[in-house]
Amino acid sequence: MSNRLLFIAALIAGASYYFVDHVLAPGTAAIVWKGAGVGLLALWAATQARDRAGWLITAVLALGALGDVLLETSGLTIGALAFLAGHLVAVGLYLTHRRSGGAADWAVAALILVATPVAAWLLPTDRGAAPGIALYATGLGAMAASAWLSRFPRGYVGLGALLFVVSDLLIFSRIGPLSASPVPNLLIWPTYFGGQALIAWGVVAALDRTRRA
Repeated sequence: MSNRLLFIAALIAGASYYFVDHVLAPGTAAIVWKGAGVGLLALWAATQARDRAGWLITAVLALGALGDVLLETSGLTIGALAFLAGHLVAVGLYLTHRRSGGAADWAVAALILVATPVAAWLLPTDRGAAPGIALYATGLGAMAASAWLSRFPRGYVGLGALLFVVSDLLIFSRIGPLSASPVPNLLIWPTYFGGQALIAWGVVAALDRTRRA
């Protein structure tokens, strides 16, 4: 793969945001910095894209970067719609690259698919918000379940998708049982960005190996 410096720049941008987020005043600079990590991952994926799958993972990452920005500029609902669109594109990508899984693989995928929206529905104290959160989490769970069933390496893509699930559940826990805890704020960004980086590397590297085979 080429342009590894661009991937490294994405890692630096994403990792550094974790630290500057606590000191940078809210505003344009903070928003741009937040979107830069996954945005650069999307740009890197675009430079590697040679087929439909390559452009699909680029779209997934670009929608994630858009979601990062919209969460800050337009609120949780609009940002979540961008992420949900990315999850649906990812489901399409993963299902067209499905591995020949056994019963255990399908059982794990079913658990992820069901447990994710159920956990999301249970978390918020405001029960009026629970249905909308569960609807979003259904797409999130479908993304993670299909990633688990895909032929992409689970140590990267499967793990990355599960980290994404953990990150979002931590977000929902802030309006629920962990509202007074520092844990969500400490873990949401590293689990999210780490998950996105693992997904990006795992998918792009696998597609590159397939082309070279």
